[in-house]
Amino acid sequence: MATQPRKRRPQPRHVIELLALLSSSPHGATEALLVRAHGFSSDMISGLVRAGLATAERETMKAGAKSVEIVRVRITDDGRRAIEE
Repeated sequence: MATQPRKRRPQPRHVIELLALLSSSPHGATEALLVRAHGFSSDMISGLVRAGLATAERETMKAGAKSVEIVRVRITDDGRRAIEE
């Protein structure tokens, strides 16, 4: 029986990088952008939301004639304080 690889917990350096990226973006960033373009995991993003360091809100955007649902991630005041320490 093959064992499944252990999921690695995010390193603090990656958390700080993600929070710094969010703090430099006044309107936040979409989860898809953070995952695909910057290589952060959805688990890391949801962990920040659960910890109160970021918020995630669903939004509907218009892409041509089609409506698309996205998740916008923004840093919270607690998240800003965390990167200042």
